[in-house]
Amino acid sequence: MTDERLQKLRALMEEKGVSVYIVPTADYHESEYVGEYFKERAWLTGFSGSAGTAVVAMDEAALYTDGRYFLQAERELMGSGFTLYRMGEKNVPSIEEFVRDHLPEGGVVGFDGRVMNAAAADKFLAAAEEKGGSIACGDDLVGEIWEDCRGR
Repeated sequence: MTDERLQKLRALMEEKGVSVYIVPTADYHESEYVGEYFKERAWLTGFSGSAGTAVVAMDEAALYTDGRYFLQAERELMGSGFTLYRMGEKNVPSIEEFVRDHLPEGGVVGFDGRVMNAAAADKFLAAAEEKGGSIACGDDLVGEIWEDCRGR
């Protein structure tokens, strides 16, 4: 099921001209635990832990989480199309490095700007600008396909 969701997200990304899309675990107030409405990362990836960030490129999809969730994430991501990136482990690139590595020249990094703080957005903007690209923070792409899947 999550692989189908990943395919739908990539199709929407292509339609909107987004090369890499970031889905944090966050709400409008950066609460530690988010309500059901904001569980887009969990819905997209199948990973139900309370902390993690999904990053979707056209050629790879990653879930970043910390040591509290390594075993759970490994189990829940099976067959999802997402690769687990263990934050804080040796030789694991940061989310910004992943974005930079998967962003094509002139590419666009997308995310829902309502759930991303300015400091994080600035890091993604810097990564995009290194490749002559930009950010798009006005669309909630996961929300669009989630609602579509719910038949709303």
